[in-house]
Amino acid sequence: MKTIDSTLVHRVLPPEHAGAGPHPALIFLHGRGADEEDLLGLTSAFDERLFVISVRAPFPYEYGGYTWYDAGTIGEPDRVRFPESCDRLSRFIADVKARYAVDPDKVFLFGFSMGCVMSFAQAVSHPGSVRGVAANSGYVPEGPHLTFKWQELAGTSFHITHGIHDPVIPIAFARHTRSLFERSNAPFTYKEYPSEHYLAEECIGDTAVWLRGLIDGQ
Repeated sequence: MKTIDSTLVHRVLPPEHAGAGPHPALIFLHGRGADEEDLLGLTSAFDERLFVISVRAPFPYEYGGYTWYDAGTIGEPDRVRFPESCDRLSRFIADVKARYAVDPDKVFLFGFSMGCVMSFAQAVSHPGSVRGVAANSGYVPEGPHLTFKWQELAGTSFHITHGIHDPVIPIAFARHTRSLFERSNAPFTYKEYPSEHYLAEECIGDTAVWLRGLIDGQ
């Protein structure tokens, strides 16, 4: 399927047997050093009704692949690339809703590592822009250009996961994220796994169950 011209390079995998749509949509956001192919292998684990879109981060990474921003200190993305990536992602989601055969009320983000950070930045600063976020191995970023609307998130569900033994983004960041959501009005689940900085099989299974429930309106 031909992709639309938008702010981010991406691939699409429409559902094979679901008619003309509109379809629930899942947008994959990869981590540092990967690209739009990285998370596509997970598609078969999720609901077959999904219109899958896998995005490439906008900036080349010096060691290969692409990145959303310069990492700097964990918890504080850089103040040049990070705002630009946030703006591009926000515009991209609007384009997806307007120009693909997707249900604008059932658009979901699946972010890993840096992609998780981007997912949090989008969903918490733009309530209602997506229906749910599968947030894996990341954190809520500090960014002076973002205004987080913690008490306007009742319509957005979050499934937050993290590996207890993560050496890249320590589990303390996930637990701090959980404390932020506990003070919000967002519906969320939080799960830790005995893993490092990767997507454990159990994590993918739990995410698939959570996502199917939202698609079915539960």
